[in-house]
Amino acid sequence: MPIALEELGLPYDLRAVNIRAGEQKSDAYVALNPNAKVPLLVDGDVVLAESGAILIHLAERTGRLLPTDARARARALEWLMVQVSGTGPAFGQSGYWQKLASDPVPAAIARYQTESDRLADLIEAHLGRNTWFAGPDYSIADIAHFGWFWRRDFAGVSLDARPNLARWYAAMEARPAVARGVAATLALATPKTA
Repeated sequence: MPIALEELGLPYDLRAVNIRAGEQKSDAYVALNPNAKVPLLVDGDVVLAESGAILIHLAERTGRLLPTDARARARALEWLMVQVSGTGPAFGQSGYWQKLASDPVPAAIARYQTESDRLADLIEAHLGRNTWFAGPDYSIADIAHFGWFWRRDFAGVSLDARPNLARWYAAMEARPAVARGVAATLALATPKTA
């Protein structure tokens, strides 16, 4: 979410939630998000979980990053849903089974790696016909996908032999707001020294 907040120029206070330590299951956190997952946005009296919902809220709140033309808006939302229902879960499961599982299951690794590669190939084809996920318009669909492609090594996904995806990724990295959002994320994950 830091990338969207940076793109929109909205002030924010980014806070770490150590999911490996189970902080998302604390009583205080669950009071805000009963699903006990990250991310979580507190925007005044609006408290939202789920990346897609947060991105839509921010876009609608500001009138930016989501096309107003009905067809282009539908396309942006379609690709946002591909990310929240496909790319994110597949990449996450692929990385989990390859890198974090204490008892790796070869069939699970193969299944999620195959699905991650299938989705990357689908996106490669789409970006061969479009500059951004919503066509000519940069949108929340691009922001949603960037996070997982930024962590593509975790999922075992490569941009090699995917020139359209590599072009899109380079264009994303070149955006100043993306660089600031990545830096904020990295700073949050880096232990502070005294």
